[in-house]
Amino acid sequence: MSGAPEGTVRAAGCVLWRRSTAPRGGIELCLVHRPRYDDWSFPKGKLKRGESPREAALREVLEETGHRCVPGPLLPAVRYVVNGRPKEVTYWSAEATAGAFVPNREVDDVRWLTPPAARARLTQDRDRALLDAALDTLPAS
Repeated sequence: MSGAPEGTVRAAGCVLWRRSTAPRGGIELCLVHRPRYDDWSFPKGKLKRGESPREAALREVLEETGHRCVPGPLLPAVRYVVNGRPKEVTYWSAEATAGAFVPNREVDDVRWLTPPAARARLTQDRDRALLDAALDTLPAS
């Protein structure tokens, strides 16, 4: 399933989006703020034992944003090192269907932003590259 080296931390998440209700339409992307790291990113988290990446992505989106979603295209995996260990995050583009955010232990805020505003708010450059890949899969309006 993953070509990651042994010992790699495996995680999954989604670039969560919705159709904007603004007069001009378009899309909005959901970013989460994690107070532990004081960063803005896409919802994601580690796989639980026996859980597939897709199952983990949907669970993490619900836990972190309070929203259910419909996964769309698989996006490029993101790889980086955390505390000296390789980490691989599998992402999907996913349309939010229903839900409401409630602050929790891991995420204290979410923002629904236009693509340019999301790009500016994201903390990590690797998430900006992921945003570009996701935008290529989303409807134009």
